[in-house]
Amino acid sequence: MARTQRDYYEVLGVDRNAAPAEIKKAYRRLLIKHHPDKNPDNPEAEQKFKEAAEAYEVLNDPEKRQRYDQFGHAGLSGVGMHDFSGMGFEDILSMFGFGDLFGQIGGVGGMGRRRSRGADLQTELELTLEDVAAGVERTLEFTRRDYCDACGGTGAGPGSRQQNCHTCGGYGQVEQSSGFGLLMGRVITTCPSCRGKGKVFTQPCSACRGAGLAPKRRVVNVKVPAGIQDGQAIRVRGEGEPGENGAPRGDLHCYVRVRPHEFFQRRNNDLLLTMPIAFTQAALGAKLEVPTLRGRAILTVPGGTQTGQIFRLAGEGLPDLRTGRKGDQYVEVAVEIPTRLNKDQEQLLRSFAETEDKSVLPKSKGFLDRLVEYIAGVEGKKD
Repeated sequence: MARTQRDYYEVLGVDRNAAPAEIKKAYRRLLIKHHPDKNPDNPEAEQKFKEAAEAYEVLNDPEKRQRYDQFGHAGLSGVGMHDFSGMGFEDILSMFGFGDLFGQIGGVGGMGRRRSRGADLQTELELTLEDVAAGVERTLEFTRRDYCDACGGTGAGPGSRQQNCHTCGGYGQVEQSSGFGLLMGRVITTCPSCRGKGKVFTQPCSACRGAGLAPKRRVVNVKVPAGIQDGQAIRVRGEGEPGENGAPRGDLHCYVRVRPHEFFQRRNNDLLLTMPIAFTQAALGAKLEVPTLRGRAILTVPGGTQTGQIFRLAGEGLPDLRTGRKGDQYVEVAVEIPTRLNKDQEQLLRSFAETEDKSVLPKSKGFLDRLVEYIAGVEGKKD
């Protein structure tokens, strides 16, 4: 059953003309109100917490907000929205730079060590214009770091036991000094020895060297919607690398590359085709069989058509990614002039030129005609 989405302005409790600072203030207020420390074991508060994050993601982004104001929720299709249902509270707060809320409301009790979402991956997917017109499903193979089969992702070898990390003392973070001379600063970073876990194993897994992750081949099916543009990305949720401490996986981003077509040029959802025709067809008119991405169509060219003239075939273009409405195909006519004529054709054209009262070059003489004239001239000189 589809989830009913409330108006984002209503979710944050702001006016549709609210300034960015007002939107941020309203979001901050809702995060504190619905925080899990103040609402333990309250699924409704958790849902409102994530609903507010979704609304803030849109209204805080000028481009997404403009699309939402114009088209509503349907206008956000394919613009790269996050799936907050699979994210933890800390991940959502840090994503928008609200990590300072932890100090203000006493931290997150019972949620354990901070979790980092897994890394995103990206790949390329090459398509033809025919694929774009119809929409396709492709199988992708790629390599990602995944949980080690030997240790199940723990990083521990057989018979190993856990102990506090000697580098960070079990805190998972270390303090490093940086700078020069009087300009020294201290930076807190993730411990490189335990990777932020605070614990290490006495005997690391030999297969992954204690990392808990190893390269693995992965095969996924990707559905490509009709009308997608070159350079756009398709996000496959949860197909990235695993997160730390059980955090959600990252995503796989498939960037589309549309292969240049032999005949068609793309202009958004429209197509342009240059069609050569005979000068007699241009002069007298004709019915032409024109190729399209879906087969063929009949185009009527009226008499007196000039080279460069453009005709429209309605609905023979590409579908719009959002609405599905198809663009048009435009046919540009290129009138071809024959380079060789037989005697009958040349005579007909010369007769036609006389009716137009146009000056044309004289008929070129053949080799035998010129040879006879040469011999006659030579013999005339002897006489």
